[in-house]
Amino acid sequence: MAETDMDALKQAIEDASLSRPVGRVREISGGVAQVSGLATLARIGDRVELRRGRLAPLAGEILQIEGDLVGVLPDTTPDGVARGDAVLLQPRRPFAPADHWIGRLVDPFGQPLDGEPLLPGARGADLMCAPPPAATRRPLGDRINTGYAVLNTLLPIVAGQRLGLFAGSGVGKSRLLAQLARNMEADVVVVALIGERGREVNEFVTRVLGGEGMRRAVVVAATSDQSALTRRRCAWAAMSVAEHFRDTGRNVLLLADSVTRFAEAHREIAVAAGEAPALRGYPPSIAPLITALCERAGPGAAGQGHITAVFSVLVAGSDMEEPVADILRGVLDGHVVLSRDIAERGRFPAIDVGRSVSRSLPDAATAAENTLLSEARRMLGVYEQSEVMIRAGLYSEGADPRLDSAVRLWPELDAFFARSEPGQIRDSFDRLDLILRRALGPEKRKGSTQGD
Repeated sequence: MAETDMDALKQAIEDASLSRPVGRVREISGGVAQVSGLATLARIGDRVELRRGRLAPLAGEILQIEGDLVGVLPDTTPDGVARGDAVLLQPRRPFAPADHWIGRLVDPFGQPLDGEPLLPGARGADLMCAPPPAATRRPLGDRINTGYAVLNTLLPIVAGQRLGLFAGSGVGKSRLLAQLARNMEADVVVVALIGERGREVNEFVTRVLGGEGMRRAVVVAATSDQSALTRRRCAWAAMSVAEHFRDTGRNVLLLADSVTRFAEAHREIAVAAGEAPALRGYPPSIAPLITALCERAGPGAAGQGHITAVFSVLVAGSDMEEPVADILRGVLDGHVVLSRDIAERGRFPAIDVGRSVSRSLPDAATAAENTLLSEARRMLGVYEQSEVMIRAGLYSEGADPRLDSAVRLWPELDAFFARSEPGQIRDSFDRLDLILRRALGPEKRKGSTQGD
């Protein structure tokens, strides 16, 4: 057995407890059980077990401590719980990620979900730890090959960047995240499946990632049927796993699907705790909660690696102004918008390039590359401004030479946006340059990456 595994085993034995404090249910109101007898022993976030006669015990988490009572939020509805029922305080088990977690599927408490035993690491992690001090963080790193031509060029991702993926349901968001998990350059990939459908968790691990993808991945999952406390904890747990590998000098890719379900879980908990809704039903605490989570990703301090993060957001009806989307856009380093219209005509990934932006530009590209990207965006803008007219059959060739060029360019540019890139980032730029040369002619190009 490796030395690190032996340290983890010793720590697990030391943390074992042979006794558990017992409290009693005093009252139940609004789904929260008030319990006496534990106030001097319990801490916020501790787990408990509610005994309820002949029914199976019910798990819960301590949400409040007030006077001699603690407020317990059960994982499910407290059916069958009665006054006087015993409440057992569970031993505190630290969440302790370790290198041997790579290749594993775990829950937000560090317990294995793949049927195999899993020891915790030798050192516990703080699920709510602060990000590295702002003054010590390094700048963003080098460009990362994503496996997609459009994300290598017009929407580049660099090491330590935090990107939002905004999409409605059924437009290919999960599929794109899975492809990034398999193809993006990273030492370790950490995937947070927050409130995911149970059937899709196993499918994501076995079919989408597969053995090859799991060889460098840790998947933290909380399914949609689990409690709001567990679903919210999933995002923090995945971030703690990513921080473990970042602190050892490795570059980590964190994929969180989705921040919307993280926010919805917090809303349930906040309402149970008595916090009044304010932002379209979300409590005021949602903004600092999301901001604090995102700030933990990004470049590390000297001697550490980077956490490059992609946070997905569910936007109903493409409403980019809804609270979660609005908060994220203000704190992230760019956003990628997936369009239902594009998905319905069969293009994947259904990225709406005109509405998407990467804040790593222009620094992430050379002067010649930026000229190429500007020209591509200009031509895309010319086409999109006249798209309704073109589809209505009102376009007449020869009236506007620039629009003529955009119309000639569009089919190849649209195909470029859907292209996977088995080569290097440079190959994606060369391909984009060739497309523009064919559509515009070399004499009309304002710049070229050739020979740069």
